[in-house]
Amino acid sequence: MKDGCELNIDKIDDTVLALLALTICGDDRAWKGHDWDVLSRLHEKGMIHDPVSKARSVALTPEGLERCHQLFDEMFVRQSQ
Repeated sequence: MKDGCELNIDKIDDTVLALLALTICGDDRAWKGHDWDVLSRLHEKGMIHDPVSKARSVALTPEGLERCHQLFDEMFVRQSQ
């Protein structure tokens, strides 16, 4: 990272939330193989339920699931022309 630059934490959180879409299993669970600090912030923002458990996946809240798909489409889906 360049000197004098700050990380855009919200953008990092949005990117991780979007990437959770790649590992959704069942209706609302995704593998939680991402940075714990990011997962904690997503929990604080109400996007996922408490990630601290022995489970290898985390449950997304209804709002988190909707935002997850929205962000995934915005960031990674090509629009046909």
